[in-house]
Amino acid sequence: MSKKITIDELEKYLWGSAVLLRTHVDAGAYKQYIFPLLFFKRLSDVYDEECVKAREDFGEEALEWDESHQFKIPDGAHWNDVRNVSQDVGKAITEAFHKIEAANPGKLQGIFGDASWTNKNRLPDRLLKDLMEHFSSKTLSIENCPADELGQGYEYLIKKFADDSGHTAQEFYTNRTVVNLMTEMLKPQPGESIYDPTCGSAGMLISAVAYLKHHNKEWRNLSIYGQEIVTLTSAIARMNLLLHGVQDFNIVNADTLKTPAFTDHSKLKQFDLILANPPYSIKQWDRTAFESDKYGRNFLGTPPQGRADYAFFQHILKSMDPVTGRCAILFPHGVLSRNDELEMRKTLIQLDLVEAVIGIGKSLFYNSPMEACIVICRSRKTENKKKKILFINAKNEVTRKNAQSYLESEHIKKIADTYKGFAVIDGFSNVADIEDVSKNNYSLGIPKYVSGISDESEEELNLEESIDSWMRSSTSAKNEFNILNNLLKEGENNV
Repeated sequence: MSKKITIDELEKYLWGSAVLLRTHVDAGAYKQYIFPLLFFKRLSDVYDEECVKAREDFGEEALEWDESHQFKIPDGAHWNDVRNVSQDVGKAITEAFHKIEAANPGKLQGIFGDASWTNKNRLPDRLLKDLMEHFSSKTLSIENCPADELGQGYEYLIKKFADDSGHTAQEFYTNRTVVNLMTEMLKPQPGESIYDPTCGSAGMLISAVAYLKHHNKEWRNLSIYGQEIVTLTSAIARMNLLLHGVQDFNIVNADTLKTPAFTDHSKLKQFDLILANPPYSIKQWDRTAFESDKYGRNFLGTPPQGRADYAFFQHILKSMDPVTGRCAILFPHGVLSRNDELEMRKTLIQLDLVEAVIGIGKSLFYNSPMEACIVICRSRKTENKKKKILFINAKNEVTRKNAQSYLESEHIKKIADTYKGFAVIDGFSNVADIEDVSKNNYSLGIPKYVSGISDESEEELNLEESIDSWMRSSTSAKNEFNILNNLLKEGENNV
């Protein structure tokens, strides 16, 4: 008999599926197989649950009514249909995915990704059968596993993959406690539009939903938008939102700088609230096109080729509603004081868009020891905050346990309350006039404004950022080599 699944049981169940893959698939590739299967199981179990309710309420004929189901499962494409296949299991999975996507255009198109399920060298029938049986051990109906709890389990799995695979998973994982802080400071409201231009697995968008749920406010009328350059990760974002019970969203797979997805004729669509953790200091981007950007996203200037941070920054600022718009962006400290972005930063400050700069502790950028900062901007500041910027030194507000760094609830409350009150606290926060910032050559480096921090620490942060960037490039090259090596081996095996 089915029963409600506890969080502990759910986490063990989900991670157990990855353990089955361990000797067959690199840790960085777990997500492309586990997430689609989990979502497939959830769809099928909820469909069965809906069938039972429709039959009880309206009789047998109600099973075919569109309104009886959130999503359609065509004949032959149910979990149980694939589970009963003994040969060419990968082919059966692929066919079921295609049928479900075709039966739910718009809602589920492309959501299962493009993993090679039919590669028997990597995924033999026996392994896929074991995975199917493992997932079959629990019923993922809404009654057994409500959306919030399944979503929590899904987030757990995302983090576990990031822990297990390191660099390869950071593209869609941002420290959730930092995300919660950002949401707590911007305070999303019912009916607002929320946007993340580099949304990864949609964790920031989901945090906005969770904020409203936690405060018992209406969350179903939020308009949620996200863009993600990595195809698989954008599919994971859509699955994540659906598994959290979110219906009204639009996630687009494309390059935000090259092809912004949300436009209104020649202008960018504008949003009430933007949360973002852009990829930092990327070098491979089309700077030439940005110099003459048709959406006017170069209003501060054109960033250097080696650092696209201010390209993302300007995209976000241009995407803010002129009245209600506000944003919180997670950046490396370098954006606050680097000389090659001085002129852009000067214009940004003179336009009085920056409301607060918060320095947070080490290792809160995932898999990086580097200290990060949160930059908060607002289209229309309140009268008491005009031509002023709040600086917060929260680098000591962090807990490190079991090799993980995170913010505890008291850290989040202290930082958020200081931001809300625009408070001056000796050694922790200070408010500077724009005139003061101009005297510091338009540097937003926190040590220049908050007592008790030396300017040397700012130099150390920039050195640390450079070393970290080099380390990431080295790791990326190594990962690319491993992927190429695996492809060559597969090619040899297929000859």
